[in-house]
Amino acid sequence: MANRAAFNIAGHKIAAGTRLSFALTMPGQSRYTPLQMPIHVIHGRKDGPTMFVNAAIHGDEINGIEIIRQLLKQKSLNRLRGTLICVPVVNVYGFLHHTRYMPDRRDLNRAFPGSENGSHSSRVAYVFKKQIIDRADYGIDLHTGSNHRTNFPHIRANMADPETARLARAFNTAVTVNASLRDGSLRGYAVEKNIPVLLYEAGEALRFDKLAVRAGVRGILNVLGAVGMIKREVKRRPHVTLEAESSHWIRGNSSGLIRDAIKLGSRVKPGDRLAYLSDLLGDEQTEIRATQEGVVIGRTNLPIVNEGDALFHVAEFDNAEKAGKTVERFHASLEGLGEGDYIDPLAE
Repeated sequence: MANRAAFNIAGHKIAAGTRLSFALTMPGQSRYTPLQMPIHVIHGRKDGPTMFVNAAIHGDEINGIEIIRQLLKQKSLNRLRGTLICVPVVNVYGFLHHTRYMPDRRDLNRAFPGSENGSHSSRVAYVFKKQIIDRADYGIDLHTGSNHRTNFPHIRANMADPETARLARAFNTAVTVNASLRDGSLRGYAVEKNIPVLLYEAGEALRFDKLAVRAGVRGILNVLGAVGMIKREVKRRPHVTLEAESSHWIRGNSSGLIRDAIKLGSRVKPGDRLAYLSDLLGDEQTEIRATQEGVVIGRTNLPIVNEGDALFHVAEFDNAEKAGKTVERFHASLEGLGEGDYIDPLAE
């Protein structure tokens, strides 16, 4: 069999059957403050699709960095078909400064496809689009909750597209949300180019979450198997992935302090108590209650509440009881995870 051609990216030539880590030069703030984006490419010996996996497009959403670190240690990638491009930190500036945003105070995930001559954010988006997205057949974009919120592991995807829906189910979280596209988002640009992209939401900004990391690594391996890039033997029967019809936020109807908040992944019915909300002296206390049946996929971690703050994110299903049982099986499937060659450096 003839040798597969090398993979060329940003001036680097990566031979078939090898891998390379390098830094991609980004638009900097000055000649004295250059910015470089870390890239790791695995170029398989045999032909196959090209997939990118990226994290920290919002600089404070670091959970995906640990997911990618663990992913790159998987032995199954030594027999990869195709090419895998991993970008653990897209928004390097935000990562260094523990912030969601770029130096120009813009959201990088609203700047795509970017421009060579636009704002700083637009220029970074343009480089990422040109060097990463435009080379790919598939993508996985790793996120967490923001603004002191935690997300239950779930996939957000364009479920109207059959191939995207297939990969969302292969990822095998308990919940998939059929999410609309945002103007200027990475996922929105990819869809315009007919590149299926999954957005994985799990955990909290500036924190590692073991459950979210385990589910993320397993899910990416599942997707790599689904597109034929690795041989993936699932030793445990996968649970059913349920698609949420829609979702809604429950907001605070007054200001104060929140306590005894319900756990992520909990099934709720209309009228169920989600938390107590009291004033600063505790003289007045109200109960925050669910308005519709569903599963809690996001919640605030900040005790301080201002009137109108988003507190609980609830995904809605035809059969919430079935969804609740699926969440339980999802948790059970991650206990002592050791499928195939999967390793878990964070395990105690």
